[in-house]
Amino acid sequence: MTDPAGQPALTAALNRLWVQFLPELEERVGILESASAALAAHQLSIEQHEAAHAAAHKLAGVLGTFGLAEGTILAREAENLCSAEPEPGPAAAARLTQIAAQLRAIVESRK
Repeated sequence: MTDPAGQPALTAALNRLWVQFLPELEERVGILESASAALAAHQLSIEQHEAAHAAAHKLAGVLGTFGLAEGTILAREAENLCSAEPEPGPAAAARLTQIAAQLRAIVESRK
């Protein structure tokens, strides 16, 4: 059973952590946005591909910590798209663009 008196302190602590990690979260979403644009233009480098996969993986882990389950689901989908070898196809590029936009909106809404 949780202590209701401790809930405000927990919320405050999570909010402080959110502010601390927000720049990293925004950067990771930016990596996905850049990768999706490069993928759509058939110019995705190996480094971008790997960075997008890593960014999606990290987003999937951290967004759930902040109660953003939808973000975790989307980030996992992006991670799966970015794990395709050697490179995801055109349909994946379109979906990755959608996911990145949705993740950007989720992160922005939590501010």
